[in-house]
Amino acid sequence: MPGGGRCPECGSAELVEDSHYSQSQLVCSDCGCVVTEGTLTTTYSDEGHLREVTYSRSTGESEQASRSQQRGLRRVRDLCRVLQLPPTFEDTAVAYYQQAYRHSGIRAARLQKKEVLVGCCVLITCRQHNWPLTMGTICTLLYADLDVFSSTYLQMVKLLGLDVPSLCLADLVKTYCSSFKLFQASASVPAKYVEDKEKMLARTLQLVELANETWLVTGRHPLPVITAATFLAWQSLRPSGRLTCSLAQFCKLASVDLPYPASSRLQELLAVLLRMAEQLAWLQVLNLDKRSVVKHIGDLLQHRHTLVRAAFRDGAVEAETREPGRQGPEQGQGEEEAAPGSSSGLPQRKRPASPAPLLPPCMLKPPKRIPPTPSVSTVTGDEDISDSEIEQYLRTPQEVREFQRAQASSQATRSVPNPP
Repeated sequence: MPGGGRCPECGSAELVEDSHYSQSQLVCSDCGCVVTEGTLTTTYSDEGHLREVTYSRSTGESEQASRSQQRGLRRVRDLCRVLQLPPTFEDTAVAYYQQAYRHSGIRAARLQKKEVLVGCCVLITCRQHNWPLTMGTICTLLYADLDVFSSTYLQMVKLLGLDVPSLCLADLVKTYCSSFKLFQASASVPAKYVEDKEKMLARTLQLVELANETWLVTGRHPLPVITAATFLAWQSLRPSGRLTCSLAQFCKLASVDLPYPASSRLQELLAVLLRMAEQLAWLQVLNLDKRSVVKHIGDLLQHRHTLVRAAFRDGAVEAETREPGRQGPEQGQGEEEAAPGSSSGLPQRKRPASPAPLLPPCMLKPPKRIPPTPSVSTVTGDEDISDSEIEQYLRTPQEVREFQRAQASSQATRSVPNPP
């Protein structure tokens, strides 16, 4: 029969008495919530002292998930469905969220961190299944801060002891470039700026591979490199009407954010392309610069491996073969032979520039190091220790007695006269 009051979960007034394990309980007939529990006695001692315990205490059942945890689990499932992930991904992400929520550091965290935790579980699941998904995409969907997301992601991986593989660079290029708004004409993108998606992805991948071969990716964030490579690929496919477009305008057209170091990565890529263009005889007469070399990116990428080997040398091999201040016989002989030719008025052939070393940028332009300041006093360990300093390190009465005994024996040794 209905009882008084309302259900705390759904607000219904349909509360009925229900016998559970021969104990009366007040249950909501609409949602099934147990409003009041019956009382049980567990042992003869409790019965003798008339101690009543609740059903959950007597059976040892754990409490239901909190509302915050239930909300987080729903958010995990919703995010998986928005990304159209397979059902197995959803189950794995939910399991990771439940495991992370058991830790006190996560359970007592702020609401912002719990919201970010939803995306971390989905990102870890996608990385483990080799599903291309970037951290920036998750942050955009959750309106989350990238720094908070990355710190929470690292904390979760450490807490759960997970092995998360890094995202493949080729998959990252495909995923990131697919978000560019340049593959269909619209009010904000004129027809001359629209490009075929497959052609643009193929050339961007070649430029990113070139950047990887020339040390422009190692130790750096990949998105600025990919942004610069995508911009060059987009310009080189139709250079006549796109060379006047800047990198900032390109990102605005594509509706993507411009990473801060992307301009530097763009200049480094253009410098590599210029070095490669110097190895082609029919491009040497054109006096290419960083703008005009974009027109010939297709030809340079077609012979990428040969041109890279010709344009760059191994710094270690060069250092071994050439010593400063030493001139080989062939070099000196060549200079002597060239000298008469210079006075004869014949046109001299310009010697090709020596290839630059294929080294990381941090070695080509090392950072300035501040010389260490000399210390005022240098401790060698051979200094004499006074008795007052030794007494400061004595801790037990036994150590004090041993120290006094050692002092007495040293004084006795000094007082004994030397034999004649």
